[in-house]
Amino acid sequence: MKRVVSISLGARAQDFEFVASFMGQQISVQRLGTDGSTSKAVSLLKHWEKHADVLGLGVAKDSYNVGSRRYIEKDSARMAGVVKRIPVTTGGRLNDILQEWALRHVQIKLGNYFNNARTLFFSGMSNYKLATCMAEYSQNLQFADPLLQFGVPKLLTSLNALELYAAGAHYVSDWALPSVMSCAPVKQWTRFVLGKAMQEATVIVAPVHELDDFNAEELAGKTLITTSVNDERLARFKEKGVHLVIDGAPRMFEHVLGPNILDAMIIAASGKNPPDLLEDDYLEIITDLQMEPRLLYPGGFKRVNRFAFVIHPLSQEYFKVVKPIELLSQVSPPLFMDSLEKVLAYAPPFVYSRVTGIKSPTGVEAEGWLISVGGTPREIMAHSPEFTYRRLLAAADMAQKLGAQIMGLGAFTKVVGDAGLTVAKRAPLPITTGNSYSASGALWAAHDALLRMRLLPMPRKGQKVQFKAMVVGATGAIGSVCARLLATFAEELYLVSPETAKLLSLKDSILKETPDARLFLSARANKDIAGMDMIVTATSGAGRKVLDIMKVKPGCVITDVARPLDLPPEEVVKRPDVLVIESGEIQLPGDVQMKNIGLPKNLAYACLAETIVLALEGRFENYTVGRSIEWEKVREIYRLGLKHGMKLAAISGVNGVFSDADIERVRELALAARAGKTRTARKAGAVKPVAPARTKPVTAVKRKPRLQAR
Repeated sequence: MKRVVSISLGARAQDFEFVASFMGQQISVQRLGTDGSTSKAVSLLKHWEKHADVLGLGVAKDSYNVGSRRYIEKDSARMAGVVKRIPVTTGGRLNDILQEWALRHVQIKLGNYFNNARTLFFSGMSNYKLATCMAEYSQNLQFADPLLQFGVPKLLTSLNALELYAAGAHYVSDWALPSVMSCAPVKQWTRFVLGKAMQEATVIVAPVHELDDFNAEELAGKTLITTSVNDERLARFKEKGVHLVIDGAPRMFEHVLGPNILDAMIIAASGKNPPDLLEDDYLEIITDLQMEPRLLYPGGFKRVNRFAFVIHPLSQEYFKVVKPIELLSQVSPPLFMDSLEKVLAYAPPFVYSRVTGIKSPTGVEAEGWLISVGGTPREIMAHSPEFTYRRLLAAADMAQKLGAQIMGLGAFTKVVGDAGLTVAKRAPLPITTGNSYSASGALWAAHDALLRMRLLPMPRKGQKVQFKAMVVGATGAIGSVCARLLATFAEELYLVSPETAKLLSLKDSILKETPDARLFLSARANKDIAGMDMIVTATSGAGRKVLDIMKVKPGCVITDVARPLDLPPEEVVKRPDVLVIESGEIQLPGDVQMKNIGLPKNLAYACLAETIVLALEGRFENYTVGRSIEWEKVREIYRLGLKHGMKLAAISGVNGVFSDADIERVRELALAARAGKTRTARKAGAVKPVAPARTKPVTAVKRKPRLQAR
């Protein structure tokens, strides 16, 4: 029987021994801890050299490579050098294989798990190979080598910086803090700096024993990449709120076998000396033993993906609620606010709100940041697209450093220039405009409103609802998708745009997809507007009047997804017998915590909801960018939204959310107007305008000036 003994600087309380059949050999394995005593470890090594066949050394690696340089860990080498008669191993090479395999395994199995993860390495030098692997998925890396080796309160932030540090550090690798500096305040300061870095990280790579001194403040919500996590430590990680522990060390023979133990067992069973074991040998052994990295969820399955979303002020009114601008706006002439609006358009982006509490029925969670740029729609349209691109790219850099895995563009930021294409090409993380879900949400809301108005003949079983629809701005990004979808179930579809050539091309494209669609083209909305049951306005008219609401049929449902609105409040009040909705707001799953964006709690605009859906799904890719939206993606994002618990929460008008009573009043006025019982429905102000009922959630927001996120 072969005898393997592992001498560890770890706790004696974790000692164990067993006998097992391994690779065709009977092997006795014993683990002996020394509670951190190097002298005790040396004594045990000398003793067991006479009684064991192979010794494992449970300390730091004996050597490692950083870039093209090879470094010897002198303390480990000194201890290993005590043993002359039999093989001794730290398991360093095997540990590199197991940890890198564990990282890649998780990235594949969980799907893009490490994309742009903020990763902190306690030692980048001893984990250089793992760091190069992580760099394939994230550039958000930090290395605490200067802090922990020399007490320098600085973290390295790239592989290149780590290599430069290593190239200089090896000359002073024996240097330690002078005794006068090794006092409690210096150690406390070092721990404080490291603790702050841990709080900001998403993933922490560290030896398991070095994590013992940290609490929930540093470890809650983290993913740990480490080795040899036993049941006792896993229980402590649960108490500290750790989400996931990734351990390359396998659990075999009812014990977690650290790399030094497993490597010593392989050496003993194979009869080879450590230098004679090749990578192919390890591959064959790992495959034959059917080993697999361990994914340990201390408190049950937990995954939190991260997003960012760009918003901006809709008008000067937003600035007036920001102190001290609020006071100045009351006493300053309009010229002051105009000048302020121009100046703030040049302001750097900032985090307006942290977003937490989003939880899908699948168990996946999402958190993120609303990043504000200072330009109002007027300022955005007054500058060249490149002006806005620069601000969006600055926001993308901020989002990348925060750890976001995808960023959405809201309101005018998604229609400027080439609708996100340039930003997507130049940004350090994936981009979506949210237009796919905006189109889906608009039609979702319009369809729901049509049914709730109950003015159309009920279709027979298997038949479509018979109605006429119009899309104003049909050649635009959202308008074209709305047109494609409406063509599949509207009796007649009228496409309106001043871009006549694009209209003809759009018609050809739709008929190729839906040959039986009945399509009519026009450059002016007012030509056919009187016969429409549904109208979708999706222009980028920057406030220009695109249709005459006085010519609209009583009971018509108008969905205004243009920003700024094609139908401002002063137009809407002229027709209380017409249901004008701004959008279909999406109810997010979970208990969402974020600052006010002009909607009740848990509600979001569709473009923001698209970004969140993609984050929950782990689809970190450029999704909806450019003027041409794939309608397959519109259907896909709708299905993904349902999968992750998204609901059409409400139908909103210019004054807030419509209640059932509000819609019923519009219906009654429409029926009266159609019956000719009253003429006042067509006169501005003759009938009291229909405003949404002030339900409690709507009263809470009261249409405050908002950051535009649509």
